Amino acid sequence: MRVKSVSLRQLAELVQGKLVGNGEVQIHELNALETAGPGAISFLAQAKNEASLATTAASAVIVPMAIEAAAMPIIRVRDPYMAAALVHTHLLATPFLATGVHPKAHVGDQTVLPDQISIAPLAVIGQRVRLGQRVTIESGVVIGDDVQIGDDTTILANVTVRHDCRIGCRVTLHPGTVIGSDGYGYATDNRGCHVKRPQVGIVQIDDDVEIGANACIDRATFGKTWIKAGTKIDNLVQVAHNVVVGENCLLVSQVGIAGSTSLGRNVVLGGQAGLAGHIHLEDGVMVAAQGGVHNNQPRGAVVAGTPAIPMKKFARVVAAMGKLPEIVSELRRMRKEIAALQGVREE
Repeated sequence: MRVKSVSLRQLAELVQGKLVGNGEVQIHELNALETAGPGAISFLAQAKNEASLATTAASAVIVPMAIEAAAMPIIRVRDPYMAAALVHTHLLATPFLATGVHPKAHVGDQTVLPDQISIAPLAVIGQRVRLGQRVTIESGVVIGDDVQIGDDTTILANVTVRHDCRIGCRVTLHPGTVIGSDGYGYATDNRGCHVKRPQVGIVQIDDDVEIGANACIDRATFGKTWIKAGTKIDNLVQVAHNVVVGENCLLVSQVGIAGSTSLGRNVVLGGQAGLAGHIHLEDGVMVAAQGGVHNNQPRGAVVAGTPAIPMKKFARVVAAMGKLPEIVSELRRMRKEIAALQGVREE
């Protein structure tokens, strides 16, 4: 793999940081403080850990603004974690390589292929599909009929995008994810038999969305299931039919969202959080890991537990739970004392 080399001065300009030291130092990778060596840049997230700079072999370090100098060149920034992400992405960026359509891939009739495309062997593209420029489709991917995919989108191995779905620009779908599987909808008759309701809607995924491995985004019963721009979805997440996920949300591993629930902007759902159907979480709501939400949540609410309650109240509940054995013992003792005072023998 060709290694990119960038001057420290260029990286400081990239992250809008203040350079201290030799800006001509050449950097080719970002690594942890403990493992970085010559030619690598690292980062220190918190100034209180400044002592760890003395033991790193990195050629340069991104540091908080509170650190003014070090034994090696530094880039001072307000948010080292964000700056490190930008630098790492820049160092790893490579130009799109248009390999065309592999002879062992299948492309259906009336499908529109751009000049810049990369389709791997054993990929299957349906009929009337429209692919944008610089789309990458890896082996084992199945794209259904009438799907639309925007520019610079990457669909990794064994992803399935079913018919009629819409995928935006700069989207990444990780291996094994399924977009547009049928929503879970049944009507039950008087004998207890379940009759499937047709699921005739679509899934729409807007620009700059990333969806992890083995996630499932169900198509709508009618209309669309909608993942809005900038949202990042972790592995093993289930999004049911007609759900709307707002801009820049974070859905952590094993989250489950039931049908027709909607999320505002910048909602964060911790791992294994579950949302009931037909509720709305307003902008900025945060649900702690394993939280179960059964009702609407106002803007900026932070909740935990099942059923979910405000985080501060949940913390008090958990603290009280830890004292329950002592409380029960004290209650028993008091009951005995009361019984003795009343001259009644407790059964």
